[in-house]
This record gives sequence, C-alpha cells and structure tokens, in this order.
Amino acid sequence: MNIQEIVNHQKDFFKTQQTKSIKFRKMYLEKLKNIVINNEELLYEAIDKDFGKSRFDTFTTEISFILNDINYYLKNLNSLSKPRKVRTNLANQLGKSRIHSEPLGNVLVIGAWNYPYQLSFSPVIAALAAGNCCILKPSEIAENTMKLMAKLINENFPPEYLYVYEGGIDETTELLKLKFDKIFFTGSTRVGKIVYQAAAEHLTPVVLELGGKSPVIVTKDADLEIAAKRIIWGKFLNAGQTCVAPDYLLVEEPVREQFLEMLRKYITEFKYAPDADSYTRIINRKNFDRLIKLINRDKIYFGGNSDETKLFVEPTLLNNVNWEDEIMQEEIFGPILPIISFTNFNLAINTILELEKPLSAYLFTRNSEEKEIFTSKLSFGGGCINDVIMHLGNHRLPFGGVGNSGIGNYHGSYGFEAFSHQKSVLEKSTWGEPDIKYPPYSDKKLSWIRKLL
Repeated sequence: MNIQEIVNHQKDFFKTQQTKSIKFRKMYLEKLKNIVINNEELLYEAIDKDFGKSRFDTFTTEISFILNDINYYLKNLNSLSKPRKVRTNLANQLGKSRIHSEPLGNVLVIGAWNYPYQLSFSPVIAALAAGNCCILKPSEIAENTMKLMAKLINENFPPEYLYVYEGGIDETTELLKLKFDKIFFTGSTRVGKIVYQAAAEHLTPVVLELGGKSPVIVTKDADLEIAAKRIIWGKFLNAGQTCVAPDYLLVEEPVREQFLEMLRKYITEFKYAPDADSYTRIINRKNFDRLIKLINRDKIYFGGNSDETKLFVEPTLLNNVNWEDEIMQEEIFGPILPIISFTNFNLAINTILELEKPLSAYLFTRNSEEKEIFTSKLSFGGGCINDVIMHLGNHRLPFGGVGNSGIGNYHGSYGFEAFSHQKSVLEKSTWGEPDIKYPPYSDKKLSWIRKLL
C-alpha cells in the first residue's frame, strides 16, 4: 500500500468508532508499552549506531519518558475522557451543560532526530490515548532508530490504526500534501514554517514544537556552585543537541570570573570525551561542520577541540561574547556555550525582550525580586528557576513554545487535549420554557432579556 491508501484506510477505520472505546485505547497502549520493554536492547543498539547515545542517557531521556507517558494515560484515561459538567447560565435554564472530549480523527506526527524515541512516541501516545488514528514520520537523520521504530510498530499494529512511514524530505513533502485532522511537528523553526504552510492548505490545525535561543541568567545572588553544576549538565546533555538546552549564558559581572572557573571545573569532572557514556557525538557531518564554524577561536575560554572522524566536538565555553557575534544569531544546537556578562539585571531582561521568544528560559538567583521580574516580564515556552531542563519531567506542566518557538503544547493532560476536540453540549428540558425569545417581540420581552443577561 502507498501512503495515500494507508491514510484513506485510517480515515475509514476511524469512522467505525472503534478508537473511541476506552478499552480499545488501553489495550493498544499496553501493547506499545510491552513492545518498548521487550525490545529495550534493540532500542539501545539503534540509537548508539546513530550518534553514540549511552544506555543511561537513552533510558533517562527517552525510554523512561515513553513508559511514564503510557502509565499516565492508562491510569487517567477514564477521567480524562469523562464528559465534564459546567454551570449552565440563567438564560439556558432548565438545562445541563457538558464538555465532551472527542478524538480529532487521523493525525500526523513528525518526529525529531535529537531525541528520536521520545519526540516521536510521546506525541503518538497522546494521540492514541485521545482516540485517534496516527501516522508517525520519524526523522530520517537518525536512520537506525527510524528503521527500528518502523519495524516494531508496523509488525505489531494494524496500519489502519498506527503506521510508521519511513523516508526523507521527499516522503515528508508527499505526506504534507495529504489532509489530516491535526499535524504535530517537532523540529526547527525553518521547517516548522513549511509544515504550517502545508497545513494551511487544508485548514489543518497544528502543534509546532520548535526551538530558539534559550537564555540562562546567573546573578551575583545565585548559589554559584549549584548553578554551574546544573548548567553544565543541561547544556552538554546529548552534546547540546537539545531544544531546551541553555543556548547562551548571561552572568553578572562581579561573579563572572569565579563562575567561569566553576563551569570549567564541572566540565572536567563530568569527563566529557569521545565515546564517554556521559556524552554523544554530533549527529552528522553537516551539523559538525556548522558547529565548528561557530567557534570563534579568539574567544575560547575552555575546550574548542574536535575530531571529525568521530564527529566529536568538545564542550566549549566562549567568553567575552557580544550580541553581534555570529554565534548569537541562530540557535546553536550543540556543545558550545557563549557567555555574556551584564551589570544591570533589568537591562539584561530588556535585551532578551527584544529577541524572539525562546522555547525555554532559566534563572539562577536567591533574590525574590529578580525571580518576580523574570517570571512576569519574560515570555517563553517554559523554564526553571535554579535549574535547567527539569520542567520537562513534570507531566503536570504543559510543554510547548510561544511565538517563534512554537504553537500549542502537550505532556500529561495537555497532550490529551492537544489531540482532542472539546465539544460543547447543552441539554434542555422540554417543559417550563418562557416565551420571551419568540415573536412577536415587545419592549417588555426585551426588558426581561436584559435582566437575564
């Protein structure tokens, strides 16, 4: 079958109403859970071939997210799917008002290569939990994980319900010509615009999980030791190939030198090296070359070494960076941390406000006023105070961007809502109805209507 036929079969299957059954959804979520658990070794092997990700990082940042998502929906699907009662206004008495969450139909999920399992399966799990049929298009850049996901899903799920479509740019382009009831895309802002334009042809709603230059701010009132440790971990996790990684560091001038030394210390302590469990290689030569060009060797404070045969870029700190430098013009998406100092916290915040809204933002301080300014003035998708990245680990917090960093969100109940339509239903009694809304009209009837409103 070609992809058009599979999409047509999914649309036909959705019309059978089978996916609206909670029992049906739970059965296949359990099946996916068992597939992940029973094939854990294969998942480790494939991602190691793609870019050398360790078992530890693969479990903590990929598999654990998938299993937690499935367990969340298995536990909460009944309550999430239950019609929600809301108050009925006076004008609609005697009546009952409810909101029904209904599946959208046939959805498309386009995954990303940097966390190929998590960023493919997590939205798929939410889509299935909400009662949809789904096409998954993983990123071809992580080729081995794409092929493994296709094998595991397509051999165990009926294609009219869930299907993994392999391929590259041409195949994705063909997919985007088809009509879906929702498209979920994770990737760059540049490609996100292409997806958005294609979706607009069919008036298809989208969730776009994009990126941007996410700042991390360290003030003189921060716990510098904790800040350095957490920033180094978050920045160089997955060799910096993380959409919510700190993209650049703003550090208050009085503590800059002290803080730079702490950053250097933790890079050394964490032993980032080629083939180390705590580090991955860059995904391909194209991205390797792009990152090397961004390193201004005159501004290297630490690192800067690389090995093109192993696609290894050493964790690199760039000092005395300014806003006009090339590295500050685009999202880095790699193990390079540019550092800019500031002397006035409010001016630093105002500078960030002039830029595109980032996917994440982070602040390290013990100053309550600075926390309030950061939270109230800056617009960003999500973030942390005195930590980085860890907000993703709370399924009660929505994850998504704003402005250039994305549209819509997911995780937990927000993922269920992202793939559902909130259908309003008003049920009225058939007795006791006043006639004030019916002709013939009169001033007295209008007077009553004014009072009711």
